[in-house]
Amino acid sequence: MSDFSTTAMATRRKVLGDDHVDRAEAAKTDFDAPFQALIRDAAWGHVWSRGTLPLRERSMLTIALLAGLGNDHELAMHIRATANTGASQQDVMEALLHVAIYAGVPRANHAIKIAKDSFAEMAQEAQP
Repeated sequence: MSDFSTTAMATRRKVLGDDHVDRAEAAKTDFDAPFQALIRDAAWGHVWSRGTLPLRERSMLTIALLAGLGNDHELAMHIRATANTGASQQDVMEALLHVAIYAGVPRANHAIKIAKDSFAEMAQEAQP
């Protein structure tokens, strides 16, 4: 793996967590390996690793875009990633309020449900 790809994977692990990345890597096959490399290099290398915006802000942008586009599975994953990016529940709500105005109330309403469910699961998992 190149230094660039190593940096991309380190950022991916920092944001999504080792467990998630380890599961994704274990599920990778010869068929989807080119796509996984594209995601690694484009999303995690060229965008998330740029250093021009803090992870918190990138997280909020990503959540707003995923919610606005209705990418629910990815949205839940990135809500969970807020534990690693520093974006608070209040930050997420602010992003989703923007979604309501600029992408539509139904999209924001559904995203808020996903966020509430995700935060509740995270709180449950954090209990001893």
